[in-house]
Amino acid sequence: MHNNEKIAILEEAWDIDEGTLSESMILDEIDEYDSIAKLSLIVVCEEEFGKKLTGEIIKNFHTVGDILDFMG
Repeated sequence: MHNNEKIAILEEAWDIDEGTLSESMILDEIDEYDSIAKLSLIVVCEEEFGKKLTGEIIKNFHTVGDILDFMG
């Protein structure tokens, strides 16, 4: 799966307009990236990519690209 497809999944999960996110965006600067978004991310990673995401791993994410790299 290409990064643009992964970004589209994140935008949908976080209820963000399509085309808003980019790989270089810093997560702390995204208003929608809150505790609910992090829970959605856990679900998406497990259901869409079969990857177990923990709070510790999430703490190490700084950019959207970090999440994409984890997704594989």
